[in-house]
Amino acid sequence: MRKLLAIALIAAGLWGGYWFVGSAAVERGLVAWFGALRAGGWTASYDSLNTAGFPSRFDTTITDLELSDPGTGLTWRAPLFQILALSYRPNHIIAALPPAQTVILPFDTVEIASDQMRGSVVFQAGTALTLDHSAFVMTNVSLTGGTGWSMGLGEGRFATRRAVARANSHDIGIEAMGLAPPVGLRRLLDPDGALPETLESLKIDATLGFDAPWDRFALEGARPRITALELNKAQITWGTLVLRASGQLTVDDQGVPTGRISVETSNWRGMLGMAVAGGLVSAAVAPTVERGLEILASGGPGLTAPLSFQNGFVSFGPLPLGAAPRLR
Repeated sequence: MRKLLAIALIAAGLWGGYWFVGSAAVERGLVAWFGALRAGGWTASYDSLNTAGFPSRFDTTITDLELSDPGTGLTWRAPLFQILALSYRPNHIIAALPPAQTVILPFDTVEIASDQMRGSVVFQAGTALTLDHSAFVMTNVSLTGGTGWSMGLGEGRFATRRAVARANSHDIGIEAMGLAPPVGLRRLLDPDGALPETLESLKIDATLGFDAPWDRFALEGARPRITALELNKAQITWGTLVLRASGQLTVDDQGVPTGRISVETSNWRGMLGMAVAGGLVSAAVAPTVERGLEILASGGPGLTAPLSFQNGFVSFGPLPLGAAPRLR
């Protein structure tokens, strides 16, 4: 019995030593990371950084956090940010965000409120902290801009996983329910008020290829550049407007996409109206586009046609739409 007790005490002492050494390493690593960001020109400040959770967890709480990237002009502020991990699985962390945050953009300041905003991230083994897979959930989110606009989201989910068969590629899943666009945008896209105030759902299943891995160096240096997009399925349901898309694109080093996306809509007239209202199709060419789409749809309400990207331009079926967007 005394031997068992001695073994138990030794094991407890070793585990306690591991926890204190590990928690100190977690804090040193985060402090060093903030220092590396500052050395790269970022603003990276906080009021306190402490790790608790003995004996089975490394739970780090950071207060009054501010991160600002001079390259993009983007700033994020949060009164509290938590990084939670089991002490025996330090490469699997839970990131818990506070119910109130502030994002400062070059053109506006956005206040973010939510009931829940939490993510799970698993890194591959190694000091580079290369992303393996992740999942994020947010509920009852509202965004309010300093210029007076606001939008909401009932529930959102975002997940990634490393595509094993392709280097530096990730499968991406996005799902949004109860998405309420800003009133001004909704009136622009739907001036007659024919559509509901919220989108029923938005779903995206895709694979993105990059020219470098997503790891800790991706924040300290140049961001990984998109090299390929495989859109397995995308669907937007907004009242009577249902839009589906799938296809593949390759992207050059200037962000110019090449390839084809098949687009299917149950209400092409409504889609065209939104494209004209949103400035994607000019009012001057809208009648020509409408006649072309009517021919493609054979007079019916539904339509399936390719969205083609070639030589820096994009066309829908035989109808040119203009310069292709840059994917960066």
